[in-house]
Amino acid sequence: MLFSRMVKLLLALGMTLLPFANAAIAASPVNKTLRLATTTSTENSGLLSYLLPRFTQATGYEVHVIAVGTGKALRMGQDGDVDVVLVHALPAETKFVAAGYGERRYPVMYNDFVILGPVNDPAGLKHAHSVVEAMSKISQHSALFVSRGDDSGTNKKELAIWRDAKIKPKGSWYREAGQGMGKVIQMANELDAYTLSDRGTWIAYRDKTHLKVIFEGDEGLRNPYGIIAVNPKRYPDINHAGAQALIDWITSHDGQQLIAQYAIDGFKLFIPSATRTAGTDSK
Repeated sequence: MLFSRMVKLLLALGMTLLPFANAAIAASPVNKTLRLATTTSTENSGLLSYLLPRFTQATGYEVHVIAVGTGKALRMGQDGDVDVVLVHALPAETKFVAAGYGERRYPVMYNDFVILGPVNDPAGLKHAHSVVEAMSKISQHSALFVSRGDDSGTNKKELAIWRDAKIKPKGSWYREAGQGMGKVIQMANELDAYTLSDRGTWIAYRDKTHLKVIFEGDEGLRNPYGIIAVNPKRYPDINHAGAQALIDWITSHDGQQLIAQYAIDGFKLFIPSATRTAGTDSK
């Protein structure tokens, strides 16, 4: 009799807990691994190591980060080798979506680019009135300049400025590194050279170099970041649910607040800009 009652009690308890068990199973992602291709600046600045553990805690997704230049990150998305991209080259991102490789672009945050150089500023950039004039002075003085040379978002911005200045950089003064931002800052430091850097990486590396910000503040140096899920219609096997979960989280109030709070020694590295409207970037 006692055994029978215990069985009935356990069965009743099991039926009571079943909906909760089903809900827990439904809430747990089927594919817990998410592949994120992103620019080196989000990695070098320490932002991802700050954000992603909180995303994992909130959603259960583990993010495998591939930090490369923006150009390579978009090519990985184009080939279906990743699930989502977080990059900073708006014209290239727009083309990526228009070609059907990505679903939608969501603004996430922005900072700006700065020109770093030796304290004595041999090319006189401090007297320039625009970033085009500043870069022109580097060319006119044949002052050493270290370029990313890696098709990254920073490299794309640099080349766009040279084009605006109607200059084709070449010669012994112009060094193409083919490296990430942190290594390029280190190279420029060793060579007493100028370089273009995103402000976030510069803040993270500023105590490791004697270079200083020589030119900043031009509107043309604005640096917006966007996030795009790879199109599941083109690549059905990607982890689209995970990609959308990251997009929803990083553009949410909580995600944006964390970005706003991220700082190194009191210096804020990024300004949140999510609007939840595809293909735009808030000012």
